[in-house]
Amino acid sequence: MHYVATKICRASEIGYNGNLFGGAMLSWLDEAGAAFAGYLCRTPNMVTLKMDEVRFKRPVKISHHVRIYARVYQVGTTSLTIDVEARRFDFTKDLEEIVCSTRIVYVKIDDQGQAAAIDPHLRATMETATLADLMQRL
Repeated sequence: MHYVATKICRASEIGYNGNLFGGAMLSWLDEAGAAFAGYLCRTPNMVTLKMDEVRFKRPVKISHHVRIYARVYQVGTTSLTIDVEARRFDFTKDLEEIVCSTRIVYVKIDDQGQAAAIDPHLRATMETATLADLMQRL
């Protein structure tokens, strides 16, 4: 996975039970995933089509640092499916623990807001990288 961003949990983002509000985490994941997709497609014009199930595995408290990672799962004609993972960083143990993860689909759009094709050369490059990634997991 590729490092994309770090967020620090602030008091204003804490919910009733003393943990990071889930909506704040979803926003962080979506923003980081969109930035990663835009970087790969060389455009700021990426919009979220859908987000898969998100399971919150560990709490995030005030001042926790959360590192967000992403990787391409699938490449379409106008869309990228990105796996996004948030990890809480423990400075004392130099350890990252997965907080949550999801899969998000982003669509490249043109200036009128219509779906636009991802560059075929870029698509071929990402497909090759994705296949290599899959082979490494075996």
